[in-house]
Amino acid sequence: MDEIFDLFGDPVRANFGGRGRPAHLRTQENRNKVSMLLALGWSNARIANALRISEPTLTKHYFQELAFRAEQRDRMDASLSMHLWKQVEGGNVAAMKEFRKLVEKNDLMLYGQAMPPASKDSDQKLGKKQQAQLAAQNPDRASTLGELIAHRQGEGLPN
Repeated sequence: MDEIFDLFGDPVRANFGGRGRPAHLRTQENRNKVSMLLALGWSNARIANALRISEPTLTKHYFQELAFRAEQRDRMDASLSMHLWKQVEGGNVAAMKEFRKLVEKNDLMLYGQAMPPASKDSDQKLGKKQQAQLAAQNPDRASTLGELIAHRQGEGLPN
């Protein structure tokens, strides 16, 4: 007898629609799903809704996964890093770029920084618009027009 699946790929129980609620069966796929959702920071109520079970049923059948809620994100990041590293070793250039970003993000976390440090290059070249804006704010007083602009900006006339 072929198994029937619902729209989301979950198997439909043989007594679905019959009397009484069918007992929940804990499967490896559901264990993996619970671990993934915990890693994404979902609450017990949301996880139970995703599995179409009640919260007490969730805690009854998945207590082992729920006990390690805090570690699930680290486990997911470690697994993702390993898969990415395998692609890097295979010569995948896109994976190399992504792994470089992952390493930089990890270094920032390691040193407790939220953003990369600002570049020490304070002598950056200004664009044309920025130069024009600076020139407008600091008029050249050597010319008559510059004196007029300075006077209008409230700097007063020179003595």
